[in-house]
Amino acid sequence: MIRLQIPSHADYIDIVRVCLYGIASKLSFSYEDIEDMKVAVSEACTNAVLHGRSAEEGGSLIDISFEPSEAGITIIVRNDGPPFEHHESRTDAPPLQGIEISELPVGGLGIYLMEALMDEVLVQSSENSTEVILTKYVSE
Repeated sequence: MIRLQIPSHADYIDIVRVCLYGIASKLSFSYEDIEDMKVAVSEACTNAVLHGRSAEEGGSLIDISFEPSEAGITIIVRNDGPPFEHHESRTDAPPLQGIEISELPVGGLGIYLMEALMDEVLVQSSENSTEVILTKYVSE
């Protein structure tokens, strides 16, 4: 397992993307899969920055774990803060079919993107933290 801890600020998300690129390249992921994973991980980190506890509240770090395996990779993005109820965001979101890009709501599409780009997405929230667990399998 490879662990990374970044400040809860958008300026540091690029570091996570670069780290992911290096690990995924060694696991023989295709360029397209790596780019998909980078987008999904960026969304998870952005959610952690936006919805996690701020530095003033004592939650200034985001923990990222990369767990490579023969089958692929699991990436866990964890932040401290109030629970994120992703099921509610899915039921409150409008249907995306037939909507022009300009009509899309700002925010709220991160979970959709993660699910579209990764093989498995799990969001686990407790009273004080949220974990987004992203899994991608190596294509044969």
